[in-house]
Amino acid sequence: MTTKWNCVLELDRQRQHVSGSTTVLQKSICAGADLRVGTGFRHNEHIDTTSDCNELIREVMDFRVTYLLDSRWVAGIETLRMPISLPDGFGPRASMSFFIYNQDGHQAIARPHLDGQPAHGELGPSPVASHAEMPKYHELASWDADTNAPSSNFIYEFEYFRYFVHDAWEEVLSHDAEGQIESGSLEALIDAFTEGGEIKVAIHNLCTDLGSPEETQLEHDVFVHVGAGYYYTERNQFMASANPVVRTRPRIPLGYGTSCWDFGWVMPRTDGHLARWLCNPYTLQFEKSSTRHSMRWFVSRSVKSNV
Repeated sequence: MTTKWNCVLELDRQRQHVSGSTTVLQKSICAGADLRVGTGFRHNEHIDTTSDCNELIREVMDFRVTYLLDSRWVAGIETLRMPISLPDGFGPRASMSFFIYNQDGHQAIARPHLDGQPAHGELGPSPVASHAEMPKYHELASWDADTNAPSSNFIYEFEYFRYFVHDAWEEVLSHDAEGQIESGSLEALIDAFTEGGEIKVAIHNLCTDLGSPEETQLEHDVFVHVGAGYYYTERNQFMASANPVVRTRPRIPLGYGTSCWDFGWVMPRTDGHLARWLCNPYTLQFEKSSTRHSMRWFVSRSVKSNV
């Protein structure tokens, strides 16, 4: 197994194609590949616009949750980041920074605040700021600005956009929402899991309940790493505690809006059952629920090749 990350797509500042292929990116994500996006920006254009420091900063962002929408569109969500204040530390308030990057350079940010400060703003569209001091930043839509969970969709003109994938996964099991096997086998999943292999799961139509009833729902897969797995040896059933997931209404490009996103944890099971413990970002209240989904299970090739 190679450990190399391959740049399969590059865009320029205007988000025009430089090299690579969106088709290769889509096929890689569909096959379970990990995603990182590299960008470049100037300190006094993006971090501190009052500074005379024009130093180029290179950033590579790790997207632990990836989306494949309508089998033709890739987006990633960074689920583990708190606000960073370069070059010294963190931002002023405890929150999450749920960045979305799309395959065409469209970006978005949702920021649920975790510090308990009261917020009494109204839900809905907020005024779009001009950001005249930051001319490379173009805010396209703003939502819920004075609530506990503001979000916005935007484009920042980075020096470049480089989409890296790591094809380190093999699909070993696919089943429908009732657990009927469509390809692969549970035994292959359990063998790799027992040998210590890392597991990833693609959950089909995880975010359907976040869309508007009147709009056609986009088919989509959400890829999430597994943190802990459990195999019941007599009932022959595998289940997993997945890493944190951010859900948002499935649209192209992927972004945020009012009351159409949340975050939390899910427990997928190989009979199609999905237990959910999801947080309302405006109230930070958690609610348990369950749904059923078809799923595809992937194992790390480094272990699969040895079993």
